[in-house]
Amino acid sequence: MAASDKVCVGAIAGAFGVQGEVRLKSFCADPAAIADYAPLTSEDGKRSFTVKITRAVAGGLAARMTGITTKEQADELKGATLWAERIKLPSLPDDEFYHADLIGLTVLDTGGAPVGTVHAVHNHGAGDILEILAPGQRNALLLPFTLAAVPTVDLTAGRIIVDLPEEA
Repeated sequence: MAASDKVCVGAIAGAFGVQGEVRLKSFCADPAAIADYAPLTSEDGKRSFTVKITRAVAGGLAARMTGITTKEQADELKGATLWAERIKLPSLPDDEFYHADLIGLTVLDTGGAPVGTVHAVHNHGAGDILEILAPGQRNALLLPFTLAAVPTVDLTAGRIIVDLPEEA
């Protein structure tokens, strides 16, 4: 399965209790929906898990996952990301995008001049931020992923049009 056929839907935050439950951090709009996209795989695809949510807990969800029966096994997987097959995820409205779809897109300014390539999408709680790498630039350009700053996303053409702020 190609990397673009998988989407990161969550991560294991460690053990929950001593009976083999894990604390899950879901990246889904509906956190409990992560179980609906099973089987989930590790990033390298070598491990596969079904997920049964047991309850909501502070900072995420408690869940039972196949192959994890002890606290030690759950602790070993702390930080592991969980990936779902792209085809199992819901379709999005025209104005919403999976982060994985944006990474690697060419970025042009409103005049058509190349700006760089989307390297990553970050969200630290105040909205998505595009990290754009430009050839020959030492630092990445960080741009809010808002309609004002990013008026056009054309997945078919593989490009994003950005309205860069005026230099101070």
